Amino acid sequence: MIRRGRKGSTFTWIAATVAVSAVLAVAVVIGEFWSNTGDSQISEAGWFAMGLGIFVTLVLGIGLMSLVFFSNRRGYDETGRRDG
Repeated sequence: MIRRGRKGSTFTWIAATVAVSAVLAVAVVIGEFWSNTGDSQISEAGWFAMGLGIFVTLVLGIGLMSLVFFSNRRGYDETGRRDG
């Protein structure tokens, strides 16, 4: 059985913070590169639509991966497995 203590919880929060910071940094860099290109013009509605699409995609991906991890940890996957 896996034990969770304070150290594991702290490490998880640090890892999540680093991951979110990295995603935000990449988004800022891409936004700067995009706005510095000459021919590309995106309206405010276009920026909103792109941001909404990114947000929905992240929520969907995180939600589905969370379901996979919860299912695995609670043993729901073991009942359907026939290994032999």
